[in-house]
Amino acid sequence: MKNEAEKYIFKMYLKDFASTLTNFITKDNEWTIRGFIDIFKNIYAISSDTKIVSKLLELHLFPHFLSFAESIGYDIELAAFQNWYPDLTFICKKNRNIKFAVDLKTTYRDEDCPSFCNGFTLGSHGEYFINRNSTKNIQYPYNDYSGHFCLGIIYSRRVLDKHEETQLYSIDEVESIPAVITNFIFFAEEKWKIASDKGGSGNTANIGSIQKIEDILNGNGVFAKAGEELFDDYWANFGKIEILANGKRKKLSSFEEYLQYRGLPANLNNPKASKRRTR
Repeated sequence: MKNEAEKYIFKMYLKDFASTLTNFITKDNEWTIRGFIDIFKNIYAISSDTKIVSKLLELHLFPHFLSFAESIGYDIELAAFQNWYPDLTFICKKNRNIKFAVDLKTTYRDEDCPSFCNGFTLGSHGEYFINRNSTKNIQYPYNDYSGHFCLGIIYSRRVLDKHEETQLYSIDEVESIPAVITNFIFFAEEKWKIASDKGGSGNTANIGSIQKIEDILNGNGVFAKAGEELFDDYWANFGKIEILANGKRKKLSSFEEYLQYRGLPANLNNPKASKRRTR
């Protein structure tokens, strides 16, 4: 791996930065954004819809990312297009060959099992992941990055009732508007350390995350014992390699099967992390 020393330093900076973010956007552990305002100074409550919440969180945090990058001697480039990877590219001012990919990810706790969250995607395992020199849907080729990180936010949702959701508020009433998300956890981790061995969405080639919050915060993903190279190889071949199971051909779909196929020790798997929540 290239620039390992710089990656370690950047990771420590990013983790420290993540631990401070609750101070910037919360009050009493509730989100300080309560609605949006029109030119007549009417305030409308926002929805707890995850897409709306995610975008507003990104906008709320971005000035702090800029300050953070400047403080450690980096510039930030935003992804050129909406669906490109990563959200943020950190480029060292002194050596512009040193780049780090940082994706912003938000998810919410499972209301019935609050030690788990809904999970999130960790980028594609398609063209740019397989062909590390590709520029398709990525800001710079995958190989140009010295590290790939997730800066994540886990929160609890509060669904507003119809009256709260449709009521108009004045400027003086802004603090009385209920916060739609509360109880934040911010974290930063290398994406391979919090990856699962399952896809993150049904229709696109995305890598899924683990879902147990404790394991996310400790970087205890499916590949934590195996390392980044096996994570890369597994996901580059996900859905492609075929194995024989019960006399029938099937596509390899778990890290346990991958290790058997490669003839590697079974104890490289982290089966605890691969288990999804059960009801």
